[in-house]
Amino acid sequence: MMDILLEMLSYGFIRRAVIVGVLVSLCAALLGVSLVLKRYSMIGDGLSHVGFGALAVAAAIGLAPLKVALPVVAIAAFFLLRISENGKIKGDAAIALISTGALAIGVIASSLGRGMTMDVSSYMFGSILAVSEDDLYLSAGLSVCVLILFILFYNRIFAVTFDETFARATGTKAGLYNMLIALLTAVTVVLGMQMMGTLLISSLIIFPAITSMRVCKRFKSVALCSAVLSVICFLIGIVISYICEIPAGASVVVVNILAFVTFSVAGAVRTG
Repeated sequence: MMDILLEMLSYGFIRRAVIVGVLVSLCAALLGVSLVLKRYSMIGDGLSHVGFGALAVAAAIGLAPLKVALPVVAIAAFFLLRISENGKIKGDAAIALISTGALAIGVIASSLGRGMTMDVSSYMFGSILAVSEDDLYLSAGLSVCVLILFILFYNRIFAVTFDETFARATGTKAGLYNMLIALLTAVTVVLGMQMMGTLLISSLIIFPAITSMRVCKRFKSVALCSAVLSVICFLIGIVISYICEIPAGASVVVVNILAFVTFSVAGAVRTG
């Protein structure tokens, strides 16, 4: 096993993919706990579609994809939250509204530009080859910022996750922290799309959280278990991808599914 790992890490693109993947997996797992508990887990899927639309437009007009997608997805997260909070459009409907519209714009931009180029295709399906040196520094820096902000505001995020009404009554600015969660999710989604792809990035948000909840019951234990599990599943998925020569994103998702089944059985045995 060690020989395989050393052989993998001898390639620069795999080293970059592992560093970015581990950081994004940590961010996605921690944020995923709050999003799943707030029944807002599909926001990752909606924002990834917005990201694809932004990336397709950027590729069509020759701009740097990540630098275009980050602000666009952050703005989409803001509007998504505002639309949901006004009560006229529910959360799932708001996600569907924004995600399908952005996906349509991305498809039109691709067809009017150079068609479905390799760059656009890699963002849709994921590719570890897509992580460049510049992307590594940008992704690592932003991922560390997401982790630091989550840790700093952990207590507030915990409060608005479990009882938003009580949090507001105690003086917590719930709207502000909901926006923080949405913006951190937006950044994480954009950073993870390179490797996991638009179609699979939401799995990094959902699977570790719901898997950990099979055996853990407290918020902190679920968050810690999700973080560790997400990183382990990512690393195993990358190794399987390298050995079997299959897409990394799909491999990571399959490992997460196996982990979910395993934890579900363990949870059933434990309670039974």
